[in-house]
Amino acid sequence: MSAIRLLVLGSVRQHGRAHGYQVRNDLEYWGAHEWSNAKPGSIYHALKQMAKQGLLLAHEIAPSTAGGPPRTEYTITEAGTEEYLKLLRASLAAYHQEPDVLSAGIGFMVDLGREEVLGLLERRVRAIGEWRKGVTEYYVPEDGPGQFGHIGEIMNFWIHSADTGAEWTRGLIDRIREGAYTFAGEGEPFVGVLTEGQENPYATGERHPEDHR
Repeated sequence: MSAIRLLVLGSVRQHGRAHGYQVRNDLEYWGAHEWSNAKPGSIYHALKQMAKQGLLLAHEIAPSTAGGPPRTEYTITEAGTEEYLKLLRASLAAYHQEPDVLSAGIGFMVDLGREEVLGLLERRVRAIGEWRKGVTEYYVPEDGPGQFGHIGEIMNFWIHSADTGAEWTRGLIDRIREGAYTFAGEGEPFVGVLTEGQENPYATGERHPEDHR
C-alpha cells in the first residue's frame, strides 16, 4: 500500500474541497515529507491520477487576477470515500514494514469509531505476534543471531522492531480505551489542517510548477 494515496484522499476529505497547494501544505504541516514519499511532485501526480480513476472530482476555477491558468480544486467522490476508508482500515490493522503507512493511518484514525479503531489495532498486535512466531522458529537460534554470521543481525533487527511496534500499539490501545481523542460520532474531532492563507511553519520552501495555482 502507498501512503501517499491515503494521505491525499484524507486531506481532501478533511477540507471538503482543496487545491494541490492546500494538500501539500497540510502534509508538510504534519511532517509527512520527512516520513513518507509525500513530496510535491508525488502529491500533484496522485491528485491527477485519482481524478482520472474517479476517486476525486476536479473543478477548474477562474484564473487569478494576476493571470495564469485556472486553479484546479478537488472534492472526494463516493468511490473515493470508499477507497479512503478501505485504506485507512488496512493501515491500522496490518503489520506493515513501512512505517509511513501506519503513520498515515494514525493521522486519520479519528474518522472511524473508537471501538472499530480498537479492534483494528488489536488485529495489528495479533498480526505482529503471528509474524514473530513464524520467523523466530527458523531464524533465531538459541545461541543468538551470530550463528548465521553478521547476516543474522538482519532478522534480529526486524524482530526487535516488531517487539517495539507491538509495545507501542498496545500503549495506543490503552490510551484510546481510557478516553483519549475524539472519534467519529463523539463530537467535534481535532482537525490538523491549515486554513486558507494560514502560515505553515514547517513548509519546505521548495516550489513546484503548480504551486502558483
